[in-house]
Amino acid sequence: MKDNPLILVVDRNHKNLELLTQFLGREGYQVLTGSSMEEFEQALMHSKEVNLALVDIAGFDRQICDVCFRLRTENISFSVLSHKLNIAIQQQSLTHGARSMLVKPLVIKLLGIIRSELRTT
Repeated sequence: MKDNPLILVVDRNHKNLELLTQFLGREGYQVLTGSSMEEFEQALMHSKEVNLALVDIAGFDRQICDVCFRLRTENISFSVLSHKLNIAIQQQSLTHGARSMLVKPLVIKLLGIIRSELRTT
């Protein structure tokens, strides 16, 4: 695992984005954020630096699947965040290359998952 890995966090809800950014920052991670498709696309320009992406799919249209596929093709490990457990969304996320789907609210288990995913990148 690299020192101070860079995590891309994408969430349309600005409050959730802020909370997750603060949480990850306190744990020593560098955080790059995006709250729109445009910001997500811009963040991918830094793809050589990004170690992991956390993508909250709520509020995005189907284009989010294309961007997740791009994460996979650029070998960026990512997890999908969702507000509820939905088998169809989980299957679609895994099909598009997600390592996992995490159901909000996120708690301490998120840290274990992040550390595990960063070890495998």
